[in-house]
Amino acid sequence: MPSTTLAPEANLTVLVGRLIRPPDRRTLPSGETVLGLEVAVQPGDGPNDSVNVAWYGAPVAAERWLDGEQILVTGRTRRRFFRVGGVTQSRTEVVATLAVPTRRAAAVRSALEAAAGEILDVLDP
Repeated sequence: MPSTTLAPEANLTVLVGRLIRPPDRRTLPSGETVLGLEVAVQPGDGPNDSVNVAWYGAPVAAERWLDGEQILVTGRTRRRFFRVGGVTQSRTEVVATLAVPTRRAAAVRSALEAAAGEILDVLDP
């Protein structure tokens, strides 16, 4: 009889791009804070992809990042649904685990090693 246990899976997103606008901190009705980032990623010679990032519990220092700052973001992609004016809408965004300016080489390396470790744990438990 075949096993009903599913193989482990992963949802890992890694972005390197530039901030399009200043970070925006909001407090949710639950009291939790989220920092909104909008990151432009230009893959190759194509047009920019604009990626919305939600970073829960982000450090206050991240609010001081400037437009045009290049950052690395690791996290997961999600599609969330919400109602506006009685109409259901959706938004695809990256929920950040970590974001760091790329000028901080050691922090970038550490973030990438942690992300690679997550994938390796799934592929070789």
